[in-house]
Amino acid sequence: MKISIITAVYNNKKYIEDCINSVISQDYNNIEYIIIDGGSDDGTVNIIKNLEFIIKNEIENLVFKSEKDDGIYEALNKGLRLTTGDVIGFLHSDDIFNNENVISKIAKVFEEKGTDSVYSDLVYVYKDNQDKVLRYWKSGEFNSSLLNKGWMPPHPAFFVKKNIYDKFGMFDTSYRIAADYEIILRFLANQKISSAYLPEVTIKMRTGGVSNKNIASVIRKSREDYRALKSNGIPFPLLALVFKNTRKINQFVLRNWN
Repeated sequence: MKISIITAVYNNKKYIEDCINSVISQDYNNIEYIIIDGGSDDGTVNIIKNLEFIIKNEIENLVFKSEKDDGIYEALNKGLRLTTGDVIGFLHSDDIFNNENVISKIAKVFEEKGTDSVYSDLVYVYKDNQDKVLRYWKSGEFNSSLLNKGWMPPHPAFFVKKNIYDKFGMFDTSYRIAADYEIILRFLANQKISSAYLPEVTIKMRTGGVSNKNIASVIRKSREDYRALKSNGIPFPLLALVFKNTRKINQFVLRNWN
């Protein structure tokens, strides 16, 4: 099967090369890589263009688009419209795959389980030291009742078949911070797509995301999470939101994962 990886980037010249190298180092031989740049003016575009020849030598298909957009979810939707793969995953420009076998292992689970989606674990690492773990997001086995308790798989470690996006839609851009949570609830809770768990870390995510950069962002994220829970039919959405936030405590306890 063809696996499509989408990276959205804006003004991230410091880390975009790490992200790209993480994709082209994968040992899976049928990857489509889609890079959506939001009109960067800090040198990011030049870095990507300088790497184009190397990417095309290593990746089955490369699509690179640079233009102004209205935020990350619009950029990811642009990427979704361009995909031709059977399965779609996202690798944010700050992030890297944990090793060169990630996509091979994801593809194997899809082939063996025949599910609509596959998810795994993720670690948060320090910005300038990707080997130093701050949080370990251990997903665990899924059952639908967990969604009522604030459970979710980490979005960058959540791979979904393209036909699911075709059937049930892309990111809702009325959400500015929590569209990834909304789409997970839409797929798993509302549409009840099937899923399988790969019990290992596949993504290293650098700390410093937009959802928790200041108190205003935290408040907005909580409001959007509540709306996502309510709109996708989760009973007692306020209670689920409380559970969702308290789950993060355990991620710090488990940070010494290796």
